[in-house]
Amino acid sequence: MRFTKTILTSVAAVALSIGAAQAESHSMKIKIGTEGAYPPFNNLEADGSLTGFDIDIANALCEEMKAECEFVTSDWDGIIPALLAGKFDAIIASMSITEERKETVDFTNKYYNTPPAIAVPKDSDIAEATDAALAGKTLGAQSSTTHSNYAEEKLGSAELKLYPTPDEYKLDIASGRIDGVIDDVVVLSDWLATEDGACCKLLGTLTPDPVINGEGAGIAIRKGEDELREKFNEAIVAIRESGKYEEINAKYFDFDVYGD
Repeated sequence: MRFTKTILTSVAAVALSIGAAQAESHSMKIKIGTEGAYPPFNNLEADGSLTGFDIDIANALCEEMKAECEFVTSDWDGIIPALLAGKFDAIIASMSITEERKETVDFTNKYYNTPPAIAVPKDSDIAEATDAALAGKTLGAQSSTTHSNYAEEKLGSAELKLYPTPDEYKLDIASGRIDGVIDDVVVLSDWLATEDGACCKLLGTLTPDPVINGEGAGIAIRKGEDELREKFNEAIVAIRESGKYEEINAKYFDFDVYGD
């Protein structure tokens, strides 16, 4: 049986179409867990959209990996258990890479690194961000964070009050119920620049402890998923080399958030 050139061309076109469809159906699909309550890194807006540095970085990484990504929000306290339970495949939520967390999950290399800081009311008599200066004061922090751990270990002279999200400690310091708060310097600076943060001022940054504060923020994945971890690592390198990381950085910050 003889095939004309037209028929052969049509057959080839159909084969290519089927191949493309199969490739599309087998594209990588990743569910990403985030908190949605930690601006400017991640925040759930009133219209249900997610915004922030973490979100833009995640989208850039997914584009680089040619992956179809879906975001899932989770309370911070339960975000690692949710990852382990398979509710999502990776956490991109400003999670610090610490040895304690490495016992439970694996991490990519860092994608940013910023220090902790303390904010106080503008009329506060606290002169400096030291344990001695905070003696007898009440310090607020988000629970299950490196910042709350830092306060417990390094600022033990202060009474520590824990909150599920930064929103609650912001309300308490604005109302005079606590004397100061500890969090990432970028998170505090972003809040202080708003009308809601007009009550307070940045007291100072703190020297990170490598054990407590870790190696910077990384992407958490389940142990043993080495291929996914390395795909993320390769994508982090790629977006930094292409200039995409710098573009996202400039959208939110006037300094290099990647850090040392």
